[in-house]
Amino acid sequence: MKVVLFCQNAYCFEIMRPIMAVLKERKFTYTWFITSKLTSLFPFEEEPVTESLQDLIAFKSDAIICPGNEVPHYLRGIKVQIFHGLAGEKKGHFRIRHYFDLYLTQGPYFTSRFKEFQKRYKNFEVAETGWSKLDAYTRNKSILLEEKKALLHSLGADKVLLYAPTFSPSLTSAAHFKSQLEALATTGKFIINIKFHDLMAKAFIDYYKALSERYPNVFFKEGRDIVAQFIVADLLISDTSSVIYEFLLLDKPVITLNNISENIRWDDIKNPEELSTAVINNLKTDPFKKQRAAVIAAYHPYHDGKSSERMVDAIKNYISKNGVPEKRNLSLFRKYKINKIFKR
Repeated sequence: MKVVLFCQNAYCFEIMRPIMAVLKERKFTYTWFITSKLTSLFPFEEEPVTESLQDLIAFKSDAIICPGNEVPHYLRGIKVQIFHGLAGEKKGHFRIRHYFDLYLTQGPYFTSRFKEFQKRYKNFEVAETGWSKLDAYTRNKSILLEEKKALLHSLGADKVLLYAPTFSPSLTSAAHFKSQLEALATTGKFIINIKFHDLMAKAFIDYYKALSERYPNVFFKEGRDIVAQFIVADLLISDTSSVIYEFLLLDKPVITLNNISENIRWDDIKNPEELSTAVINNLKTDPFKKQRAAVIAAYHPYHDGKSSERMVDAIKNYISKNGVPEKRNLSLFRKYKINKIFKR
């Protein structure tokens, strides 16, 4: 089987890293496709990669795996949507764009919705596999927890807090938690790791970097991989970010500010001044543990680290059943949009 790992954004790398490992283990042929803006960010040395759609045409893939929302219809191979997050309330998550032959869903909540669309449109299939990015939580976990224990001891702290807000100007808490995070830092009871989205405004990056320079127990984390921060954190502080769902799946408490979800199963505060009290209460009593369990069951009930294997199996099964299409049939409007996006 020949596979394209199709990347339009940097977040795709960590989502498809575990899939690459499965393809390599099974000795399948694969290549990465990246856009020109990702050239300097591509993290995999000595892995096959191209920025040329002509190369993909010549490659004649059997499957194209996409965490993003668009893929060229004229490329050979089944188009597989694997999603770039777990936030079902985000605009467009359940939008059917008709570019994909196969949707690989993370858990029952997502599967049921896409199965409804499958019945309506009858031009794609749905398989529940779990989400590949979460396979990484089984990698190096024991080492990271030992490092956490040593750091807590060296700084005389009790717990690790992770602050990971969204970059969206209308939703981010970065402007509102400045003094509150500093107040938590001054207690000395917490290590505070700060992890921002690649697109976070520079002014906020500069402010929180400066905060980390003033306090030995505050760390501004660079790079795109947030998995290590999830593993070591005891509690997440955020707002309306898809990272909330990833963190909840580790069965640890979350505090948000003015989250827009219609189905909040964690501690959502409305006033930034409530943060310190909320942190202490959630670490002490964990009042949302039962609600969190419901989220885990609905969003991602898989804990075996084998979602990527199930994804590859689902793709193979689809091909065995339906064959490999030379192209995806689309409306003229959809074809025009794809040609414009990819400058054909």
